[in-house]
Amino acid sequence: MKFLRKLVVLAAAVAASGAAFADITVGVTVSATGPAASLGIPEKNTISLMPQTIGGHKVNYIVLDDASDTTAAVTNVRKLITENKVDVVLGSTTTPNSLAMIDAVAESQTPMISMAASARIVEPVDAKKRWVFKTPQNDIMMSLAIVQDMVARGYKKIGFIGFADAYGEGWLQEFRKAADLKKLEVVAAERFNRTDTAVTGQVLKLLSAQPDAVLIAGSGTPAALPQRTLKERGYKGQIYQTHGVANNDFLRVGGKDVEGTLLPAGPVLVAEQLPASHPVRKSALEYVAKYEAAYGKGSVSTFGAHAWDAGLLMQAAATQAVKKAKPGTPEFRVALRDALETVKDLAGAHGVFNMSPSDHLGLDQRAAVMVKIENGRWKLQSAQP
Repeated sequence: MKFLRKLVVLAAAVAASGAAFADITVGVTVSATGPAASLGIPEKNTISLMPQTIGGHKVNYIVLDDASDTTAAVTNVRKLITENKVDVVLGSTTTPNSLAMIDAVAESQTPMISMAASARIVEPVDAKKRWVFKTPQNDIMMSLAIVQDMVARGYKKIGFIGFADAYGEGWLQEFRKAADLKKLEVVAAERFNRTDTAVTGQVLKLLSAQPDAVLIAGSGTPAALPQRTLKERGYKGQIYQTHGVANNDFLRVGGKDVEGTLLPAGPVLVAEQLPASHPVRKSALEYVAKYEAAYGKGSVSTFGAHAWDAGLLMQAAATQAVKKAKPGTPEFRVALRDALETVKDLAGAHGVFNMSPSDHLGLDQRAAVMVKIENGRWKLQSAQP
């Protein structure tokens, strides 16, 4: 009888031990193909660099490709939640995809960390968006950096052309706010689609407004099209892009047409050029070293770094959440969400994260630098201390 009791106690202990160290399951959906592939591929690559254990728990990553399509992104996230029972979702790559995923994560009460830029993904923090966080800098942060540069250079009349989707609209809205603060006039605002092969009509309208400078609010290689057309039509003014083009594929596709472009970017893009005192230099260089060790010299991009920062946030939160609940349970997902809101002074590749219940990004202006494309390379122009 005593022997049987010992067996029961031992079996219970083994079961409890297995429960205590249940695996953490991370669902990932990125745009590894389609128009946003130049963003999604380095994000996908970065997943392999993320921790394999957190707090003694094995971490399983399930990575899906949404092909830059909103419907596919929603299908992926619902599959990850219902079939794979993930504890957290990382993704997606683009603003439209990330916005489309919010309902699914909110309904299932699964925390999500997006790698897309628009502030609309996390603002305002309401009943649905309380489950959503993101790592890229907000449009207004980058808009302010651009406007400050424009003012310093004496520009007054600005032309705008952006994606005809949530990314472009979000940028136009935030850029207008920043421009109004500094008395800049947006003299023309045009749109184009990510899959367009010509933007001649839009560019002619821009030229007729005679802007001192033009801001192109696109991401990835499709953002090179308006710039190439502006050059072909003889535009001599300054061209700005957003941080959505900060990768080597844009340099490759744009070639000589993107020489002299100014843009805001995350510090990781020019990590080696940052002053030694910059708070992000060390953490940015750490990511660069790990990525290039795996994928080759010069392969790093800011978009992979957004995924890296998502992984850092997930790791920090999960380290706390495993002390309160078992992975794979609703209680763990709640604990993970709550822990994300308490992340403080976390140095990532793009900035220092300080989350709160009302701020699900947590970056300040130290996360933005101004960069110029010079001789086919990124050159630091200015950085916040």
